[in-house]
Amino acid sequence: MQLDGVMTSAFAVLQPGAGALPGDHYLPASPETVLWGRLPCAADAAVLTIRSGETVTIDTVSHEGILEDHGKDPLGYFTGQGVAPDAILEDAIAIAGGLSRDRAADGPHVVTGPIRIEGAEPGDLLRIVVVDLQPRVPYGVISNRHGRGALVGELPRGDSHVSVFTPVEERDGRLVGLLPAVDGGERTVAFPLAPFLGTMGVAVAGAERPHSVPPGSHGGNIDINLLVEGTSLYLPVQVAGALAYVGDPHFAQGDGEVALTALEASLRATLRFEVIPRAEALAEFGEVAGPLVRTAEYLVPTGLHPDLNEAMRACVRAALTLVEARWGLQEHLAYAYLSAATDFDISQVVDMVCGVHARIRESDFAAIDAARGRRPWTVDPAGTGPFAADLTVAAGTTGRARAADRG
Repeated sequence: MQLDGVMTSAFAVLQPGAGALPGDHYLPASPETVLWGRLPCAADAAVLTIRSGETVTIDTVSHEGILEDHGKDPLGYFTGQGVAPDAILEDAIAIAGGLSRDRAADGPHVVTGPIRIEGAEPGDLLRIVVVDLQPRVPYGVISNRHGRGALVGELPRGDSHVSVFTPVEERDGRLVGLLPAVDGGERTVAFPLAPFLGTMGVAVAGAERPHSVPPGSHGGNIDINLLVEGTSLYLPVQVAGALAYVGDPHFAQGDGEVALTALEASLRATLRFEVIPRAEALAEFGEVAGPLVRTAEYLVPTGLHPDLNEAMRACVRAALTLVEARWGLQEHLAYAYLSAATDFDISQVVDMVCGVHARIRESDFAAIDAARGRRPWTVDPAGTGPFAADLTVAAGTTGRARAADRG
């Protein structure tokens, strides 16, 4: 396969149902299994019901190429970029042709779901383990559109939107995105991929579907680029069954996501969904009021607010709550620790609600954990422990190793 002069023979395009489907269940993306521009609420019927601890292989579809400013025609848009028709996703074509959204009232994102997890109740935590992420196509799009992004009023210049088609190829065993220095020039800029899902969430209470752009306590469009293979996201369950969903797939994103979008491109995700009963969740983390990420090294509380300064303050409060509850530090000592040892990163500033996340190293508290008999967080391929990650992926590699390989 060749795209825009770039060889991409290493890729097999993952059309619906094609290729490996390693989960206990498979959920394709179709007009019947996705929402476009809105997120699920308690009134929505599940498209799949599973038991806690089961895995689901889920096809996600990027909104780039199906939006109205791309003609609502992925076949026409991507063939115009040099993509062969058989390398354009059939489900993207079906969604663009079969669904509509209110451009003035709805967001751009396509989310697959909701999935009902048996036994999940409000007050519990839902743990979503990212087991495997596979690119479905060897290309994506980065967009700055309609006066949005970090430089509102400055960029884009002279147009309502600028979309940059970005081929992907394998170099030295790593996947990279390719950009030119000038329009039409040779693609001499290569940056590593680190795929993740920008949107993972649970349904909100009530009968009103939330807008797909702003994140919140339900998760949604949190755009935290740490959520690569081998990591986990914990979300407070808000309705019976949790009604989980995922979407907004990214191949790569810098903290801030300043132009408005990341390298947006469709992924096939295999995820494990686990219900953490409230009592266990409180003993492990204290009160979790919003998204909490866990990587091989860090616990990552979050802060969300339309004002970036307030998002920072919310993240500091969430981090204090976590450190005090999990390790028993007095408030002023927890505050001192965070100031000396914890990085607070800007997740994104472009989603109506800004995001900040803190990276708290669990190893810094190893002596406290050992004294309390809490085992270290380690790889658990069987996924048998309630807080142990499953990093098992295809071909005998681990999510951690693959994420490292991608830079």
